[in-house]
Amino acid sequence: MTEGTILLAEDNRDDEALILRTLRNRHIANEIVVVRDGVEALDYLFSTGQYEDKPLPHPIVVLLDIKMPKITGIEVLERIRADRRTRKIPVVMLTSSLENQDLTRCYELGVNSYVRKPVDFSEFSDAVEQLGLYWLLINQPPGPPDSESA
Repeated sequence: MTEGTILLAEDNRDDEALILRTLRNRHIANEIVVVRDGVEALDYLFSTGQYEDKPLPHPIVVLLDIKMPKITGIEVLERIRADRRTRKIPVVMLTSSLENQDLTRCYELGVNSYVRKPVDFSEFSDAVEQLGLYWLLINQPPGPPDSESA
């Protein structure tokens, strides 16, 4: 198993609970940091705001909801990819959006994966399980981020 933190940016507490439970049931022992809006996600990634005094290692993967308060997931993805320190972090969009423009925009910005949240509990659980297995057990993450900003 890959060591490191998973950043989960999810404002829906039911989806959050299901994601966390599914990952734990698959014995994913990585620390999972949950943020509930786009501003908090960026604060975590760039050690600002409430995370200012705690420079944290970058997560091994970001699970990012598109429709979040304050700043959307697409805007967070854009900021991640625009900064040299974070552009190599794997980002998986988790969304209920059926908008083709969201899908297209995310891939234009360099998302690693785009997963539609199934409405069905069992299907959603299966999708999260597969994400965990792939991104934490199979995928080889990039080396440490560069210390200089873009």
